[in-house]
Amino acid sequence: MSAFFIDTSTGQVATLRQLVAAGVTSSDAPPPRPWHPVRGDRDASMLWYAVMRKQIKGVYIGTLSVRHQDHHASLLKEGWQEVPVEEIEAFGPRADDPVTG
Repeated sequence: MSAFFIDTSTGQVATLRQLVAAGVTSSDAPPPRPWHPVRGDRDASMLWYAVMRKQIKGVYIGTLSVRHQDHHASLLKEGWQEVPVEEIEAFGPRADDPVTG
């Protein structure tokens, strides 16, 4: 399953662990709409990868990109926005925090 999910209506990005902790989904099922998996490596580290989003025709889409590479730079030139790590963390527990409940 994807490491990150994007709310296609707002552009909010969260990890599966965060969505489980928030009660949006269970750990064994993909989150319901409007959450959509962000395309990219499931084991992506925020140290090396950037979560990118772009709004197209009123819907947000997302992808992962290796930081400081040509592809990352081209996405930025095409109007993609890098989602700040702090914004993802603000949604809830970090990806490596255990889910309690």
